[in-house]
Amino acid sequence: MELTDSSALVTGAASGLGAATAATLADRGVAVFGIDLAAGWDKVGAPPAGVTRVDADVTSEDQVRAAVAQAAATAPLRLTVNCAGLGWASRILSKKGVHDYELFKTVISVNLVGTFNVMRLAAEQLAKGEPLDDAGQRGLIVNTASVAAFDGQIGQIAYSASKGGVAGMCLPAARDLAQYGIRVMTIAPGIIDTPMMAGITEEFRQSLAASVPFPARLGRPDEYAQLVLMLAEHDYLNGEVIRMDGSLRMAPR
Repeated sequence: MELTDSSALVTGAASGLGAATAATLADRGVAVFGIDLAAGWDKVGAPPAGVTRVDADVTSEDQVRAAVAQAAATAPLRLTVNCAGLGWASRILSKKGVHDYELFKTVISVNLVGTFNVMRLAAEQLAKGEPLDDAGQRGLIVNTASVAAFDGQIGQIAYSASKGGVAGMCLPAARDLAQYGIRVMTIAPGIIDTPMMAGITEEFRQSLAASVPFPARLGRPDEYAQLVLMLAEHDYLNGEVIRMDGSLRMAPR
């Protein structure tokens, strides 16, 4: 799919996977609209060149619809990448008591419902675009699951449930949107060196890296962005979840 003279939406764009993806797409000349909470953007300051800051909550229909319209008014919307998410941990039952109900609902709301909300509203706009080729291709949506969707660890009940839902949406979404020439792909990252990892010790970081078969290191956000570009360029990839994890299979803890 050709991204020249197009716009893209990237959620969670203020940091981590979203920031790397937004910057990479902007470097390719795409007009990128980066969605994140105002608090997230305020922590990092101005976005990189070519990325327009959009203060929005992915769970808000009105705010996401406005962001989609803003992108489409600049250039045809061809690509949407969902990176926004939460990684809070808690066990179903522990010495502290039962899993907090509101925490579970919040993780599901942002990671799963938020992804669905952006996907459906972006698809509505993508379907309005002119076909890019004889096959009738109009655009691509890339969602972000996690290896936790398949190898959930102790304390990841909410996170795994949300990311399992994202993975589960991939094929039916691709089938729903096939008639409009819209592809849907999902990336399931392993252990990636994002700001979520900033609080861990160097010793723990090295132990995590050693648990990856090959290459024995943490993944990088720019590698996620590289995969997004590859998915955009490979028109026959559709309805699939791709693990980006160095063949890692997570242990129980």
